[in-house]
Amino acid sequence: MQKDERSERDQRHRRQSCEGSSERVRATSEFQKDLPDRTKRFALEIIRVFSMLPKTTEAQVLGKQVLRSGTSVGANYREAYRARSKAEFIAKSGDSLRELEETGYWLDLLAEANLLTQQKLRNVRQECTELTAIFVTILKRYKENLS
Repeated sequence: MQKDERSERDQRHRRQSCEGSSERVRATSEFQKDLPDRTKRFALEIIRVFSMLPKTTEAQVLGKQVLRSGTSVGANYREAYRARSKAEFIAKSGDSLRELEETGYWLDLLAEANLLTQQKLRNVRQECTELTAIFVTILKRYKENLS
């Protein structure tokens, strides 16, 4: 076997053995780039929900709660994204998860109190559920990697 053939075979073998890990890294990288934008879009949707609420006292009290918790998810994730350590990343991502759980609670109350229709809340509630699942997965994976 000539040197060029061996070199090509070795490169092909290295590509194949690293292919799975590079795909995971690429998927994680794309995912991490999308999450700041996705959490910002979620915050903007929360702001729209707040603006649709009636001006009654109960609607405004619940609205301010959902506004505070829903808009802080992205801010906490941005802090996590720039964390100086895995422990700091886990802590800030945990803050995002707690805010998502709280936001889900306030959205449920808005729906069950009939302050907004189920239809108006459907998309934002779905996104809240999906983001919660994402953050649960992130935290689980990072905690497993710490061990």
